[in-house]
Amino acid sequence: MRETELYPPLKRFLESQGYAVKGEIGDCDVVAVRGDEEPVLVEIKTRLNLQVLLQAVERLGASDKVYVAVPPDCSTLRTRRRTVVRLLRRLGLGLLVVCPEGPVDAVLDPGDYQPRKRKAHTDRLLAEFSKRVGDPNLGGSDRRKGLLTAYRQRALRIANLLKEQGATKASEIAATLEDPKARNVLYRDVYGWFERQGAGIYALSPKGEKEIPLWETTP
Repeated sequence: MRETELYPPLKRFLESQGYAVKGEIGDCDVVAVRGDEEPVLVEIKTRLNLQVLLQAVERLGASDKVYVAVPPDCSTLRTRRRTVVRLLRRLGLGLLVVCPEGPVDAVLDPGDYQPRKRKAHTDRLLAEFSKRVGDPNLGGSDRRKGLLTAYRQRALRIANLLKEQGATKASEIAATLEDPKARNVLYRDVYGWFERQGAGIYALSPKGEKEIPLWETTP
């Protein structure tokens, strides 16, 4: 699909709202004017990427009414619609989804945006920050390979203790490590590192024996 295929339906859509519309004015794909109002500027693209956003943000220097127009089969929009809309809203940009056959969906109008802080999210970040021992992960690491989180550090301390002294009661592990939540870690066994060998007694599993050396022992 070519960007020019989106222009006719977009032009009709804007004209139906009383705008005079012209294409390729200066460095803008579309300029729409209605009376004494600020002009509407539209960047037509078949894909959403950083270059598009940079161009659209640049247009904000000429008008507060800047839209990005894309087709409905835009891959980024299909797979990450909510994230795209949230980003454009933060940037003060609008979004138009234009079908070559005619319909235009005004998904988002441009405007000032004051982000609403998500306290629960902030609290989770700060809790993980305070519980994690040291700084074991390089920023930008591949998360698919696993990170050394505070929870994994706790599991590693338990696993290393079991490796040293063999099968042990959960209560003894909690006391030795001064970690009252050690019982929960053993019971949940998120990583499959532990084996229950009796009432409240746990040992290191074969999977644990294999994987523990792959992680650095926490302080």
